[in-house]
Amino acid sequence: MPEKQSAKAVVLFSGGLDSTTCLAIAKAEGYEPCALSFDYHQRHRVEIEAARRVASALGVREHMILEVPLRRIGGSALTDDLAVPRDVSPEEMQKRIPATYVPARNTIFLSYALAWAEVLGAPDIFVGVNALDYSGYPDCRPEYIEAFERMANLATRESVEGKLHFRIHTPLIHLTKAQIIARGMELGVDYGITHSCYDPDEEGLACGHCDSCLLRKKGFAEAGIPDPTRYAPFA
Repeated sequence: MPEKQSAKAVVLFSGGLDSTTCLAIAKAEGYEPCALSFDYHQRHRVEIEAARRVASALGVREHMILEVPLRRIGGSALTDDLAVPRDVSPEEMQKRIPATYVPARNTIFLSYALAWAEVLGAPDIFVGVNALDYSGYPDCRPEYIEAFERMANLATRESVEGKLHFRIHTPLIHLTKAQIIARGMELGVDYGITHSCYDPDEEGLACGHCDSCLLRKKGFAEAGIPDPTRYAPFA
């Protein structure tokens, strides 16, 4: 818990199911969330509008959207002309790192979050990574988060001078998708305004077949909660 009710925290925020729940948790714990979103020229740029929509609905006073053109680097189905995997089983998801992995994405995003947190004098950073119902990304694992936190406290002026000790909060990391959804529902999250799909159609409707859609569907089914996602026809 923060030392005072108005303590600021930087929250990495895509407008998706996990990051929205993470932001709601930060608010419930008494932090004033400063949401940080990225336009990285991703295939599913509709998520940027979702981030704006959700941030407004949750009363976020500071929401920064940074442009980081990762499409120039490529190497991912989200930033390059590669096919998004479809209809992969949950068991198979755990066996490989998929084509939707964006090289060093969480390291890049957390670095920006750290920079903003240092400027704000905010030692707390929230990120909605998950290591259970997820697509096998290496930068979602607890050991990665622990390593980044160590680095953050070695590499910043505020920590070296003893003014701040940075903490990376991962409230979802050991939860199933169903547990994440249940927690969000307890906090009043409207998942109908979030966006998770990696490969939406031109109208922004979810494909229903990518890893993110499948995990989202699975989560709502296991939680026994109706899925409010707007899927494309025949999804």
